[in-house]
Amino acid sequence: MFGYVLPWQDELKVRELKEYKAYYCGLCRCLKESYGITGQISLNYDLAFLGMLLTALYEPDITQECSRCIAHPTHNHISKQSIYVRYAADMNILLTYYKCMDDWKDEQNFIKAGYGKLLFNKGKKVMKKYPRKAESIRKGLKKLSAAENGNCKNIDYVAGCFGDICSVIFVYHNDEWANDLKRMGYFIGKFIYLIDAYEDIEKDRKNKCYNPFLALDSENITKEKAYQILLMMMSEASKAFERLPIVQNIEILRNIIYSGVWCRFYMI
Repeated sequence: MFGYVLPWQDELKVRELKEYKAYYCGLCRCLKESYGITGQISLNYDLAFLGMLLTALYEPDITQECSRCIAHPTHNHISKQSIYVRYAADMNILLTYYKCMDDWKDEQNFIKAGYGKLLFNKGKKVMKKYPRKAESIRKGLKKLSAAENGNCKNIDYVAGCFGDICSVIFVYHNDEWANDLKRMGYFIGKFIYLIDAYEDIEKDRKNKCYNPFLALDSENITKEKAYQILLMMMSEASKAFERLPIVQNIEILRNIIYSGVWCRFYMI
């Protein structure tokens, strides 16, 4: 259910792409340094976006390193970290852990259950650090699971369950920007849930698994109908984003919100 909030690389300038990759690599290094290789495997674009977004908004101190890694063994590359990139790494672990455990309950998926067990101690570490967020995510996934198991036909409600989870993750400080970040996270969360469901329509139909689009309409969902629903989600998210006083890396973030999020949709 992750990996949809990414840049449209063809539209980025060379220096912008380098900057984005530096934050992505920074998140990767944070995961490895704090949670080892098993944590590093959970790396995804959505949390890299969150780390860059919060760093751009609050402009904290940024540490920059130039090094090689398993993914880039032949040449040095730049990685950037901040307090918010490290926070994104923590949320990356927490979401992945809970999702693996939830998938085990719903699908009896042994692979995800095994990975979830590997993340158990790491997840516990993050839960202690952010107890309220951990509890909110746990309750949110439980609510989402109940809606899916009940074959919920209200697409807005079931997507909103995941939106609530993301709204909690997007807020780091309880300050004047918290409401806009919360709203932005809510609608991006709904978008992620629905585009993931749209991508899985045929698989879910074949396996007779829950899918909000199939529950909504027994006939084939059209590309145009799905697009309009997804467009509404990103329209609301972008309104909240534009109210934030962001200057740093604004073009990269706009690229992701207005163009990049549609990469997978067009591929589908």
